[in-house]
Amino acid sequence: MAELPTSELIPQVANASPNLNESNAIRVEHYDPEKHEALWESFIDRSMNGTEFHRQKFMRYHPDGRFVFHHILFFSDERLVAVLPGGLRDGQIFESPLGASYGSFVTEDIRTQMALDIVTAFEKHIRDSGIKDVYLTAAPVVYQPVLTQTLDFALLYRGYAYQRHYISHVIDVQKPGDPFERFQSTARKHIRHVSRMKDVWIEESRPDTLRSMLHEFYPILIENKAKYNAKPTHNLEELLRIQELLPDFMKLFLVRVGDEPIAGSLLFLANDRVALIFYHMLRYAFDNLKPIYLLMDKVTRWAKESGYHFVDIGVSQDTSDENPMTPALSLIHFKEKFDSRGVLRSTLHKHYD
Repeated sequence: MAELPTSELIPQVANASPNLNESNAIRVEHYDPEKHEALWESFIDRSMNGTEFHRQKFMRYHPDGRFVFHHILFFSDERLVAVLPGGLRDGQIFESPLGASYGSFVTEDIRTQMALDIVTAFEKHIRDSGIKDVYLTAAPVVYQPVLTQTLDFALLYRGYAYQRHYISHVIDVQKPGDPFERFQSTARKHIRHVSRMKDVWIEESRPDTLRSMLHEFYPILIENKAKYNAKPTHNLEELLRIQELLPDFMKLFLVRVGDEPIAGSLLFLANDRVALIFYHMLRYAFDNLKPIYLLMDKVTRWAKESGYHFVDIGVSQDTSDENPMTPALSLIHFKEKFDSRGVLRSTLHKHYD
């Protein structure tokens, strides 16, 4: 069959496009807590790609003065169509997120014209504000219920470029059957072995036990990070503050030998699709028991039963290398034992003259 020319497949709409350099009445407003907080939070609830990291409640765990926040709302007439959390560094660098894991634009399932209009309005705001550089890091696409990258296209069309990519690994727990059955044989062997030890068990946090369990988990976290000359992203007081602000945001699983905690997984429940393992730590004196394997089995089972689509095990970069994209292959090898697949966590950048 002869290939049809494009003109015979798609109706011609020459001269029908609006001016791509003009925003169709998109109004930009700075975030005002008294005026916008309820509106912002309700928009996250109905959005296509919002996460708990985009909420103003989450941002409030930071102490006053740590960041210069510069959150933005976008309106079409009187309807809110997008929000953009972020902040300024050195007065001329806009970053989204700032003080969170994921940022960039939050929208509903919008059409291409609306995406272009939002980006056009944003660029005018950036230039009017004297900002010289913009960095935007969105959540991986699996965090969205709708498979779309329309907003990314609009940004790329306007001259944004990828500044870096990190590789994160996610487990699709909505595949048929038990996630355990898709783990590699060595992982299943370790899980079966430790599961037969009568003194080893897992405690699952409840709203009334999470705070006390965090107090038990944090020394494990400190010990684990110290092995690599690192510190946790959050101190204990900040984790407790997050729990106060967002009581349903965190879930903690502790492996115990008798009453003693030896390992734990702290999940951040980013949205109703993805449970993110933010901290996955053990006491190395108990490494022979393979408690992390036991936790991976428990977390994936719990996530599937709770209706999540994916468990995100986080990024795997070699932080000791000069190239920030260098993969930590030993860590990736471990994650792939649990039927995980790599997805990109990408940062877009543009410099404004």
